[in-house]
Amino acid sequence: MAKQTKNERHCSFCGRGEHEVQLLLTGLDGNICEQCVEMADNVIKTELGTKSDFTLNGEQLPKPIEIKNFLDQYVIGQNEAKKFLSVAVYNHYKRITQPKSAEDVEIEKSNIILVGTTGTGKTLLARTIAKKLHVPFTIVDATVLTEAGYVGEDIESILTRLLQVADYDVKSAERGIVFIDEIDKIARKGDNPSITRDVSGEGVQQGLLKLLEGSVVNVPPQGGRKHPDQKMIAVNTQNILFICGGAFDGIEKKIAQRLNTHVVGFGSVSEQNIVDRNNMLQYIAPQDLKSFGLIPEIIGRLPILTHLNPLDSEALRLILTEPKNSIVKQYTKLFAMDDVVLKFDDEVLDYIVEKAVEFKLGARGLRSIAETIMMDAMYEIPSSGVKELHITLDYAKEKLSHSQIKIA
Repeated sequence: MAKQTKNERHCSFCGRGEHEVQLLLTGLDGNICEQCVEMADNVIKTELGTKSDFTLNGEQLPKPIEIKNFLDQYVIGQNEAKKFLSVAVYNHYKRITQPKSAEDVEIEKSNIILVGTTGTGKTLLARTIAKKLHVPFTIVDATVLTEAGYVGEDIESILTRLLQVADYDVKSAERGIVFIDEIDKIARKGDNPSITRDVSGEGVQQGLLKLLEGSVVNVPPQGGRKHPDQKMIAVNTQNILFICGGAFDGIEKKIAQRLNTHVVGFGSVSEQNIVDRNNMLQYIAPQDLKSFGLIPEIIGRLPILTHLNPLDSEALRLILTEPKNSIVKQYTKLFAMDDVVLKFDDEVLDYIVEKAVEFKLGARGLRSIAETIMMDAMYEIPSSGVKELHITLDYAKEKLSHSQIKIA
């Protein structure tokens, strides 16, 4: 114990005097220095960390149910996909926040692949999860990726974008989420492995392997092509969560073939009676992805496979009004900023849904139709002095009939 001077306060734990420490906190019956506070904090993290009290960015890691409840505020339906995502994300960040120990079981990374038709919410799910966890998030279109040396973007450009989102904080980026969209567009064109270059197909899949499995990658800080004199940033992808999404147009035929049934027409086996031919994606399996053109190595590094159901009229109707970011709420807020009260008739919303089903564009179709109906009003109202706008069915039909959109 250090020698104390007269009337000097000292730490009740280590005995250091006030002049020997930078900060001394005073309590009712004692004092504690900043060094003992830090040691106590480490002990607490070690002890409670083994009891599933995990923290991420200074906040407690939300449990799967909490993550799904948050997703429910922004995404309508897709309950199965939400559960898969919530569990996968929770296990991933629980894995990287656990205290390191030599005798611990090594938990492998669980990347995710989402299969669903356009406009069903694949990108929105990934973006919403990143918002909940407050981690860097970026979206990359797989169609622009090519093998090194060809026109297009190198695989490393994925990490460049993640670094940019994280303000070049490497440690933060190494805990981020990357959403690779249109993963189906880099599927192998033929059933047999290519013996020549497949610039935007199998070759890109091979290049993605090192990112998905976890490795240290040298990334050009400003993107673009690598060159010998360029300064690189080393990024470890071991703790980056990759979520891949794609429509996989036509994979229903592969699924039907495996199930020995048909998407259309009459089947030849009794099993077809228990198969929902209107939603074949619910039966998707890894072998269907292989038949479609993804190489087995990629499939193995995307162990969590889930699907998104097609959106029916009821779901589309809810999407218009229920989520926090619903289209109606967005328009209402935009007009309210100009002190204009906006009202929609229920028949208008039903009409928008009806047309979205016709165009077969999912939730994206809702936005494009609503934008067409509202464009003239958004152009004229801010300068007109009008304080209330009422959208009727006749008004909506008139605006849509004069648009470039083809009305069936």
